[in-house]
Amino acid sequence: MITAADMAPRLAAAPPAYAPVHVAPTAKPAPTLGLVAALAATPPFRERLLLVVLYLATLGSSVAFIEPSPNDAMIGVLAVVCLIRGVRFERNFTLPLVLLLLWNVAALIALINSYDTVKSVQATITAFYMGGSAILFACVFADNTLARISVTRAAYIPTATVIAFCGVAGYLHLFPGAEIFAPFGRALGAFKDPNVFGPFLIWPALVVIERMMTKRISLIDLVVLGTLLFGLLLSFSRGAWFHFAVSCAVMLTFSVMVAPNNALRMRIVTLTAAGVVLLAVLLLVLLSIPSIGGFFFERAQLLQQYDVGQGGRFAQQEIALKNILEFPFGMGPEEFGRIHGLQPHNVYLQVFTVSGWVGALSYILLLLTTLWAGLRTIFVRTPWQVYTIVTFATFFGEICEGFVIDTDHWRHFFLLVGLVWGLAAANMKYARGQPA
Repeated sequence: MITAADMAPRLAAAPPAYAPVHVAPTAKPAPTLGLVAALAATPPFRERLLLVVLYLATLGSSVAFIEPSPNDAMIGVLAVVCLIRGVRFERNFTLPLVLLLLWNVAALIALINSYDTVKSVQATITAFYMGGSAILFACVFADNTLARISVTRAAYIPTATVIAFCGVAGYLHLFPGAEIFAPFGRALGAFKDPNVFGPFLIWPALVVIERMMTKRISLIDLVVLGTLLFGLLLSFSRGAWFHFAVSCAVMLTFSVMVAPNNALRMRIVTLTAAGVVLLAVLLLVLLSIPSIGGFFFERAQLLQQYDVGQGGRFAQQEIALKNILEFPFGMGPEEFGRIHGLQPHNVYLQVFTVSGWVGALSYILLLLTTLWAGLRTIFVRTPWQVYTIVTFATFFGEICEGFVIDTDHWRHFFLLVGLVWGLAAANMKYARGQPA
């Protein structure tokens, strides 16, 4: 029988200095580094500086209610520090760089059709910056991978937990002034849109779930996961709920496939089944609260009032399909919404209407090649294999969510793109016996 282990690349034996994840029942798991541990294990000052800036940039990623956000400034600082550190551009990143450029240049050319030039130019500049941030993250995670991804995790989980708690507090009015974190009856934390807030919580939630499934279950992890999932629930984003379900299923599937023995596979399957039952029970308890249950069942309906009828989501998508043929070079950023009053709420139709055929095909190719980059190295046994699985699963879920929402301007979407490519490059180097 062919197992997942048989599918792993056998380019060269991995350096013995590393302890691969799930190699054997007696193998020690890869160390889980925090910021302090990563700094202590990384002597060069420039690398320490990079880790600190990466930590701060990730910590600030949960604040996105203003444009530009504080995180944007930190990404600029991170880029400068990467130059100082001598972070290299891998040849593997040429393809995503070209596709990102084609996508954004096509949107730039489409500006000739824009009426609100100032707003459209601002959107185009932001798109170039976000595309650049994806390549920057890819370069960052391609080297000293375990330390850098551990630092990212050490910042992402706390900031997501805090912002999820703020969203919960705002919805439940736990303290005076908390309503600013849920101003429209939906938790959104420090984001402008609950549909962005919800998906932001998924990567850290999956990291915690994976740790509980394969290693240990601690009280801290239970509190953190409960906070993240409660925030996700109160975002009342159907797309985010679907995204989480898909990503969780993908992550658990690959976790079972890479498990080194039947005992661990059985543990994952058993805990998954128990977790689903427990989650269902907790959900029933929460839905018994009128302020939560009423809105949940309203949002859980397959069709909402804004989906159907003249001017609804589906009508806008029909219009978008016509505009794709009428504007082969695109309408320009923000133009579809200005003319028709509402965006199509489908990222694939969105990129066609904004960037035209060249830009949209470049975007779709970017997604497909990113999926392939992650999938082809997901079975490489590295100390950071769990992060490869979690990142791939989250990115796959976000691609699926793109059918019901516009995801092409989310900052954490570009973080995921960079993570997939950076981890894939590190995995291939590790498989060849090179340091990563």
